[in-house]
Amino acid sequence: MKRVRVCLRVVGWLRLSLVVSLSCLLLVLGGCSFNKDVGSEGKTLRVANEPAFPPFEFKGEGGKSQGFSIDLMNAISLAASFKVEWQSIPFDGIIPALQAQTVDAAISSFTITEERAKTVSFSRPYFKAGLAIAIRDNNKDITTFESLKNKKIAVQIGTTGGKKAKEIPGAQIRSFDSAPLALQELVNGNVDAVINDAPVTLYAINTGNLKGIKVVSQLLTEEYYGIPTPKNSPNLKLINDGLDKVLQNGTYSQIYQKWFKVQPSALPLKLPFQNETRASGSGILSSIGVILRYFPILLQGALVTLQLTIFSVVLGLIGGSLIGIIRLSHITPVRWLARAYVDFFRGTPLLVQIFMIYFGLPAIALELGFPLNFNRLAAAVVALSLNSAAYIAEIVRAGIQSIETGQSEAAQSLGLSSTETMRYVIFPQAVRRMLPPLGNEFISLLKDTSLVAIIGFEELFRQGQLIVAENYRAFEIYASVAVVYLCLTLLSSQVFSWLETWMNPVKRSPKS
Repeated sequence: MKRVRVCLRVVGWLRLSLVVSLSCLLLVLGGCSFNKDVGSEGKTLRVANEPAFPPFEFKGEGGKSQGFSIDLMNAISLAASFKVEWQSIPFDGIIPALQAQTVDAAISSFTITEERAKTVSFSRPYFKAGLAIAIRDNNKDITTFESLKNKKIAVQIGTTGGKKAKEIPGAQIRSFDSAPLALQELVNGNVDAVINDAPVTLYAINTGNLKGIKVVSQLLTEEYYGIPTPKNSPNLKLINDGLDKVLQNGTYSQIYQKWFKVQPSALPLKLPFQNETRASGSGILSSIGVILRYFPILLQGALVTLQLTIFSVVLGLIGGSLIGIIRLSHITPVRWLARAYVDFFRGTPLLVQIFMIYFGLPAIALELGFPLNFNRLAAAVVALSLNSAAYIAEIVRAGIQSIETGQSEAAQSLGLSSTETMRYVIFPQAVRRMLPPLGNEFISLLKDTSLVAIIGFEELFRQGQLIVAENYRAFEIYASVAVVYLCLTLLSSQVFSWLETWMNPVKRSPKS
């Protein structure tokens, strides 16, 4: 009877806990639905922005976002009585985020184009801009758009500047994730010109942040910025109402003069193609068609990824083996130097190391008075090899130390020197034990090659980014990229499994 009472009491407590939990859940859900009021009063819009496009949007002192776009959106929200929840998203990921409706709007200097208007709904234009060509001060050859033929051009991925650059015959286009990186590429002398929005380039020159470049006087295009929202979003009218009020009450003119020191240009109410609907099909057949269309391009990127991985692993294996052996040296300064190398490259992010090597070293060399131009493949291989060598060094060190000391003593008793002992006795056995962690390092490096996309190197992931920037079919393309990476890693795992079996004399011997 006592056990029955205890069980009933436990069941009663469980029921009470379940009732309390469900009540709390209903209160939370009810609070969320109450906060998302149908009216604009107190409504909060999630607004995407990439703060890397001064003077429109950038991080100021204290890490706070500021710029023309930030001030304008705050003024629009005040005029239309809604609140703004800022979300920082890379430029090429904003339209996919709008398509997925993870954000309600974006203000990140988006040019209203016919192709984009089929994917998202734009507000009325809020800024008149145009593309300009930036070149180095000592460049006398490039004076017009036509003179860019067969030149190296840097652009920001997913922008109208990148689209315009594709019209240049024979141009070698390098795409970067932000405008400052593209301009830094020009300063470092790795490209001949940058095609970018004129206000942004002029601001970078006038503030003195980028020296030694100038803008060709001829503007290539006449463009208008708009605020994109998801297709047929109910928030579009709210944003347009706020923008209309800001334009009429003089607030827009004040913000414009604050950042550009001139009177604003006249803006149209709407561009001709803003009523466009998406022309492409939808559904699984359309997705399969997109994947089949672009899969050959992704396979080309996969070959570049494999090439990059193999080069980096071979060099990393050579360097890591030497550093791993040095880590076991009896000479204290040499041993500590090797440890400092390992600690630095394992303790700092690979992405930062890529930036330091590709952008940092040429900039420092330029300051010191001698130019240093890094090929993107060379920079990527150097960064990946140095990083991989640090991890391989620890694998080699641990593998060597795992061999019993008695074998070293036996080799020395047979008259072998320390070098011969390491070469003929210790290292061959250690390699077999090191093979599984080396396989893991190879697979990790294979996936880490996606980070070199940040310097415009067109491997597998970068090819996917370029395709998405063109057709805005993020799910299909990135799913295809993931499948290709998965196939490469599975193939690599099988190769290393075969190597383990081949190098293991017990598994290699025929079964009796």
